[in-house]
Amino acid sequence: MEASAGLVAGSHNRNELVVIRRDGDPGPKPLRQPNGQVCQICGDDVGLAPGGEPFVACNECAFPVCRDCYEYERREGTQNCPQCKTRYKRLKGCARVPGDEEEDGVDDLENEFNWDGNESQYGAESLHGHMTYGRGGDLNGVQQPFQLNPNVPLLTNGQMVDDIPPEQHALVPSFMGGGGKRIHPLPYADPSLPVQPRSMDPSKDLAAYGYGSVAWKERMESWKQKQERMHQMRNDAGGDDGGDDDLPLMDEARQPLSRKIPIPSSQINPYRMIIIIRLVVLGFFFHYRVMHPVNDAFALWLISVICEIWFAMSWILDQFPKWFPIERETYLDRLSLRFDKEGQPSQLAPIDFFVSTVDPLKEPPLVTANTVLSILAVDYPVDKVSCYVSDDGAAMLTFEALSETSEFAKKWVPFCKRFNIEPRAPEWYFQQKIDYLKDKVAASFVGERRAMKREYEEFKVRINALVAKAQKVPEEGWTMQDGTPWPGNNVRDHPGMIQVFLGQSGGLDCEGNELPRLVYVSREKRPGYNHHKKAGAMNALVRVSAVLTNAPYLLNLDCDHYINNSKAIKEAMCFMMDPLLGKKVCYVQFPQRFDGIDRHDRYANRNVVFFDINMKGLDGIQGPIYVGTGCVFRRQALYGYDAPKSKKPPSRTCNCWPKWCFCCCCCGNRKHKKKTTKPKSEKKKRLLFFKKEENQSPAYTLGEIDEGAPGAENEKAGIVNQQKLEKKFGQSSVFVTSTLLENGGTLKSASPASLLKEAIHVISCGYEDKTDWGKEIGWIYGSVTEDILTGFKMHCHGWRSIYCIPKRPAFKGSAPLNLSDRLHQVLRWALGSIEIFFSNHCPLWYGYGGGLKFLERFSYINSIVYPWTSIPLLAYCTLPAICLLTGKFITPELNNVASLWFMSLFICIFATSILEMRWSGVGIDNWWRNEQFWVIGGVSSHLFAVFQGLLKVIAGVDTSFTVTSKGGDDEEFSELYTFKWTTLLIPPTTLLLLNFIGVVAGVSNAINNGYESWGPLFGKLFFAFWVIVHLYPFLKGLVGRQNRTPTIVIVWSILLASIFSLLWVRIDPFLAKNDGPLLEECGLDCN
Repeated sequence: MEASAGLVAGSHNRNELVVIRRDGDPGPKPLRQPNGQVCQICGDDVGLAPGGEPFVACNECAFPVCRDCYEYERREGTQNCPQCKTRYKRLKGCARVPGDEEEDGVDDLENEFNWDGNESQYGAESLHGHMTYGRGGDLNGVQQPFQLNPNVPLLTNGQMVDDIPPEQHALVPSFMGGGGKRIHPLPYADPSLPVQPRSMDPSKDLAAYGYGSVAWKERMESWKQKQERMHQMRNDAGGDDGGDDDLPLMDEARQPLSRKIPIPSSQINPYRMIIIIRLVVLGFFFHYRVMHPVNDAFALWLISVICEIWFAMSWILDQFPKWFPIERETYLDRLSLRFDKEGQPSQLAPIDFFVSTVDPLKEPPLVTANTVLSILAVDYPVDKVSCYVSDDGAAMLTFEALSETSEFAKKWVPFCKRFNIEPRAPEWYFQQKIDYLKDKVAASFVGERRAMKREYEEFKVRINALVAKAQKVPEEGWTMQDGTPWPGNNVRDHPGMIQVFLGQSGGLDCEGNELPRLVYVSREKRPGYNHHKKAGAMNALVRVSAVLTNAPYLLNLDCDHYINNSKAIKEAMCFMMDPLLGKKVCYVQFPQRFDGIDRHDRYANRNVVFFDINMKGLDGIQGPIYVGTGCVFRRQALYGYDAPKSKKPPSRTCNCWPKWCFCCCCCGNRKHKKKTTKPKSEKKKRLLFFKKEENQSPAYTLGEIDEGAPGAENEKAGIVNQQKLEKKFGQSSVFVTSTLLENGGTLKSASPASLLKEAIHVISCGYEDKTDWGKEIGWIYGSVTEDILTGFKMHCHGWRSIYCIPKRPAFKGSAPLNLSDRLHQVLRWALGSIEIFFSNHCPLWYGYGGGLKFLERFSYINSIVYPWTSIPLLAYCTLPAICLLTGKFITPELNNVASLWFMSLFICIFATSILEMRWSGVGIDNWWRNEQFWVIGGVSSHLFAVFQGLLKVIAGVDTSFTVTSKGGDDEEFSELYTFKWTTLLIPPTTLLLLNFIGVVAGVSNAINNGYESWGPLFGKLFFAFWVIVHLYPFLKGLVGRQNRTPTIVIVWSILLASIFSLLWVRIDPFLAKNDGPLLEECGLDCN
């Protein structure tokens, strides 16, 4: 994958493929042939050994040192390897130095002893011994009987040691490190090389001679397995806290990479008790409400009871998934000790980053550039990071901005890593109002920071110039620097485009270090195809990344969410790569945090209650739901595979029962076993092609997936399974093969050109036709909130997710500040929930019998039912005004028992909220803002989402609401005071005016009727003020800044006030109500 290959555009269906090179690019440079390793001491080439193999000085760690430095170190230095500190052994052709006599293993046998020509047979036999080591004498697939050569003495002089039979003895070369793993090719390539057999003392440890045995190896493997089983049992039985103390310090790398921290019982137990008490009180409350109707206001009473029952059901769906809240802690030092040791190649898993953007005029390129820069500078091995940017709008502005970003990254990335700065998005780093010199000790930091800030300001000017240029589109369309027309001039009809900006053969930073891969992707679009918006773009990135890099893990980010914590990926890997927990984890979700929000958070943009209470509760069940961004996925989980099932321990049987009892039990269960055996075997046969092996070639993978097809049927079975896989994943053999590699990896034999051609194929607009994409694989289609559906499908397959909250927020994004934009955001979420409610994947009836847990289903049901709460909420908020205007109420006169239940219910509601805030750490201000916006969004966005969803599902009418900006200024949080009129503001505005008029009418009526009417008035006024207080942020948003009321609000106020004035005259509240008989004039003059 070459960074200088240029923009690759084409269409698989039209058989088109064009390579457009950038201006001044002479073309791809020939790949540099590897010329060996470089000596880490003198910098020269390491060179070759006399046998033609690469020269290896240290047989323990293979630290690259040339022959001259090796001989000098042995002659004049410490005679030790600079890396592993192991003493250098004498190699072939090297002079002897003091200390060589003490070595038991001799590397240069040919120069130390004078060999007879007749003794050369020992070399061949010894070479055959260690070439067939571990194969039991198997040669060319034929089992050979063990034959003992009498000329080669046994290691123990023919004596039995530890009951090891002679046929199990094995000769292990000394350069393999005492039975260790061979880390370099055999230096003895000549099979005729003689080896001197030596007799060994049976009383001496064999490890001193560098020899081992098969039986010893088997005992070691048995011991390791036993230790692993004890370690697992200790974790399962003793929990996370008690098991760590028993482990030795030297076993730190084998300890868990994370642990669960349960909520203290002093906080969680009262919380659970008050929930149970609240349920009991609710039962008595509804018993009273149903058994005591209000006869003179029956309609109002009935509506209120129905609304209250719905609210109670909604509360149950929201409350019980928070029954088992937990927190988690990660150990990055253990992760580094196990997978990322200093001085050794990193064993951390590769990861692919996905960044999606559509319209650069609505999503500024500078914001996207900051997100990309934070990814490229992440604290992770650069060769394991790849960033894919999806441009679903095929905008040349995004393409050119990304090109500028790749150039600026060559300066920004080394600066971030050299001084370890946070965050690594330059816009937010230079804006933060903190002491940037804290913990900085390098004298050059201040000067380099100033220079880098100047570089970034020049970079911003170049990006702004591109944005200004893109405001007016030329009549002939955009053209590239070489005069070639931009392939994406027609947004709805263009080929697929791929550009590798930073890759393996290009993209070094200013210090000469390698940079992560950066790839621009714009999928093909043609008229007549359903492209499925963001979900389709994400699935295209899944396929492209599988063809080019195929990392086992993925992380998707919105274009406005940058990496705020450079170690966030390692935090996720503490769960994904954990040997006990990681295999069942489908994704690790991070909470969303936001910048640029005022401290009051008037419209609950931070959504703290959801991220710090609800998500922690779900993490204790089966894991949090997927929220659309800031999530690390396991690629295999996106492919629709079931989660691996844990093996159940063998059942224990009692031998004290008579045999006839076993016979009865077996006979009783025999029929049941016959019924269950067949479906199990069929399931195994059906899912057999899901078995995956790492680093398999395509032919082997597709041809031998079905292990149950014997003999000549193997080839036929492989073809059938290949057809099944292509029907499931699409007509790309390269991509299908990549899905079978559980640990990732690409085809080594494929050329970059062929991979790019295949990548163009998998992003073609017709690739997903008649496949499972969007149904069972990848991001699921059918809703604008594809995130809920995607996570729901994974949980139904038995996977679990993890909620990770680092001390420093992992990601930060931008949130809408003004009221109208916030309501439209909530409208989109609610509309997606309505679409899921009417789809086949509705949690009310989908996924039973799978791996979804009961309380987890409660959470998903609540996520698609909550918009329907807007109907009873709107009715309930209207009731206070109606009661004040009519003089009636929803409840009869309360007695002492009824007052007790009402007071108990209110106390339980407040107690539940207080205890929630106590164990979660959420402040009362955030909790109250969330309550307020629940009412604001419920009577506006959620209500419109219900009607829009019904129109879309039943009548097929797709409506949309437009937002018009009215003004703003350049001050901080100026957008907070910007008023944008939208039809979403009509219902809450009407509710506010209606309740204000009701309050005035009620107070006027009480003044007119005397002291006795004030008592019943207080309940109605409390009800009305409850509505007004919850809508207060909405009212403040309508009034705007400095009490400047928008004209549209004045017009609507006058209109609605006129309507209710007419109702006022009709009700006539200022006349005293007379309950006596109606007297009519008789027409007689009594005077």
